[in-house]
Amino acid sequence: QVQVVESGGGLVQPGGSLRLSCAASGFTLDYSSIGWFRQAPGKEREGVSWINGRRGTTVYADSVKGRFTISADNAKNTVALQMNSLKPEDTAVYYCWGVWRGVNYWGQGTQVTVSS
Repeated sequence: QVQVVESGGGLVQPGGSLRLSCAASGFTLDYSSIGWFRQAPGKEREGVSWINGRRGTTVYADSVKGRFTISADNAKNTVALQMNSLKPEDTAVYYCWGVWRGVNYWGQGTQVTVSS
């Protein structure tokens, strides 16, 4: 069964850090792309960051460049998103996303709340 499952998230104060993890099963990162999207209340889902598992190339949304870092462990088939210098506007449900053989797979989502 192909799936991606997130872990991490929670409540953090502005300026703080959080780390999200995503475990992929049923497909290998070596031949896929995987990453993170987020959706804030009342807003559309937006791409945050993703990585090409074969090339290791990464993409970041302008809003998170310099603050977030995505990394993949192909041996463990996992991807992580290190989020630093968090801002209230980063508050959203974060979804792990993977694409395999042209099909998109989504995790169940994990809440990230940045608030004092």
